[in-house]
Amino acid sequence: MRVKYLNVPLKIKSVSDNGEFEGYASVFDVVDSYGDVVVKGAFEKTLKKWGERKDFPPVLWQHQMDEPIGPFTEMKEDERGLFVKGRLLIEDDPLAKRALAHMKAGSVKGMSIGYMVVDAEYHKQDDIYYLKEIDLWEVSIVTFPANTEAKITEVKNMLLKGETPSPSNVERA
Repeated sequence: MRVKYLNVPLKIKSVSDNGEFEGYASVFDVVDSYGDVVVKGAFEKTLKKWGERKDFPPVLWQHQMDEPIGPFTEMKEDERGLFVKGRLLIEDDPLAKRALAHMKAGSVKGMSIGYMVVDAEYHKQDDIYYLKEIDLWEVSIVTFPANTEAKITEVKNMLLKGETPSPSNVERA
C-alpha cells in the first residue's frame, strides 16, 4: 500500500467569516517538487465512488486523521484540476476557527491530498510520474504547500528499486 501526499498552494477563490471556502486541492499538468504530475481524469473514478456513497472526504488539519475540521460540500474535476468547496466548523471546533484565521491571514496557504496511486506512468527520461488514476482518501489544509524533497525521494527510490517502504517512511513522506 502506497499512501502519498500531494501538496499544492491553496488557490483560495474565497473564504468567508462563517468558515466557507473554495479553491483547488490539485492542479493538472504541473510538475510538483516530487516529480509527479496529476493528469486530467485522475479523479474521475474516485469522485464517482464518493458520489455513490453520497459523501466526500473530510477537511483535515495537517493530514491528521484525528483532526477533522469540517466537511467538503462540493468536489469536482474541471479543466484546471480538483475544485473543492468546504466549510470549517468554526462554531464547534476551536481548531477549525484557528485554521480559518490562518487561511484569512495568509499564514496557511496550502491544501494537500492524501491518496493511493491506482494507475501511473513513469517517464524515466524526465524522472516524472504521470498520475493517471488516484484513489482519494483525504484533503488537508496544511501550513507548507510542499514537503522536503528528501523524504519523498527516499520513498520513490525504494519503489524504483522494487522495495516496499515501511509505513513510517510513507508517513514521514
